[in-house]
Amino acid sequence: MSSRRTTFVTLAAAGLAAAVISGPSLAVAAPDQPGTPRYGEGAAGAGDPYFPLAGNGGTDVLHYDLDLEYTPPAAAPAPLEGHLAGVATIDLLATADLDRFNLDLRGLTATAVTVAGKPAHFEQVENELVITPRPKLKAGTSAQVVVSYGGTTTRPTDIEGALYGWVTTRDGAMVVSEPDGSATWFPVNDHPTDKSTYSFEITVPEGLVAVANGLLTGSTTEAGRTTWTWDAPDPMAAYLATATVGNFVLDQYTAANGTPIIDALDADRPATAYADLALTSDMLVFFESLYGPYPFNSYGAIVDDDSVGYALETQTRSFFSRNAREGTIAHELAHQWMGDQVSPERWADIWLNEGWATYSEWMWDEHRGRDTAAQTFDEFMATPAEDEEWDFVVADPTPLGLFAGPVYDRGAATLHALRVKIGDDAFFALARTWLERFGGGTAGTRDFIGLAEEVSGQDLDAFFEAWVYTPSKPASW
Repeated sequence: MSSRRTTFVTLAAAGLAAAVISGPSLAVAAPDQPGTPRYGEGAAGAGDPYFPLAGNGGTDVLHYDLDLEYTPPAAAPAPLEGHLAGVATIDLLATADLDRFNLDLRGLTATAVTVAGKPAHFEQVENELVITPRPKLKAGTSAQVVVSYGGTTTRPTDIEGALYGWVTTRDGAMVVSEPDGSATWFPVNDHPTDKSTYSFEITVPEGLVAVANGLLTGSTTEAGRTTWTWDAPDPMAAYLATATVGNFVLDQYTAANGTPIIDALDADRPATAYADLALTSDMLVFFESLYGPYPFNSYGAIVDDDSVGYALETQTRSFFSRNAREGTIAHELAHQWMGDQVSPERWADIWLNEGWATYSEWMWDEHRGRDTAAQTFDEFMATPAEDEEWDFVVADPTPLGLFAGPVYDRGAATLHALRVKIGDDAFFALARTWLERFGGGTAGTRDFIGLAEEVSGQDLDAFFEAWVYTPSKPASW
């Protein structure tokens, strides 16, 4: 994400609990029947202390096939409400012996659920869709879950009050879900630790374009409605999925590194709003020189004439509100490696997303002949020690600090300081090894520290204590 929100609120002040909920229920032997599984409930959350009910326990989702039919709001002055009807076909693996499991779903109503082809009992409790399969699911068993659902779409907001999820617009929808907004548009295990592949069939009124992740595989029009199909075969965290709908023109070409590019450009925006996207090909080549091969089957941008107030690194198809400018384009593209290919294990680790993307902006500026990364670092370090920028724990920003300035700037400065400490060879070997070792999955701050020490051969405890765990300006490290 490219916006920087400057909310500095502690968990206690916000009244938010930080207790970690338990992981998935595990089957144990019944006391009177040794060796016989005792089936239990999958946990209602993935165990993230910032968002205790995000994600679920006891299942590993392998693939989502989302068949969506969407009707945007009527013309003004009708309410800004759309209608979404969906069928989510979910291939999952039970990781525990389950007599019940959850999916995240809110603001929409499930009307039917089957598990392995058999009707299943279900109920919705707050933001959870609770499913009771019969027969029960034994650990290691794969099953296909089909959920029919739908309802009125509005303009949901996150805990900071920022728009996210399925954001209804007059001509369609902006779909950007960081950190836990995917549950506003499909039943999902809504946490980065459960990455999945995706396919989409999105039916909208003729004349509108539905844009999702991956490659466009076709479009057909019948009876005044067009169905757009997209295939995203690379593992993806749910918050990076999109199904944005609008008055788009698709611009398709092949970048210099061979990556297929599909840009969705709002026909109501002037060409100046997205002219800087012409740099995408050069940026791909540059970032590949730093981080290794581009990790996905395609790339591109969505530039919408409506705004959520920020850009987002939606996987393979970055989203931009109203304008796509050079620095933000570089930021969101760098995220495809740092944040999308390797995603945060817990939301407290978000500095690894935003620090790397911001530092990539610094290095792109240097590549373009502007200030060097060292000069930008020195300018940042000139910030007085009394500034609130330093009164911040980067590795524990709290739920209301996920998008605060220090996560970006101090995160980037941490990486430059690390580069100086361990040298260029070790630093860029670290970046590439990070992607090789954790690519397609998630990793956290402790993983990063351990890998940095492994690659550099240095003890870096004092360095990281000063830079990411201490709420003051580093004086020495």
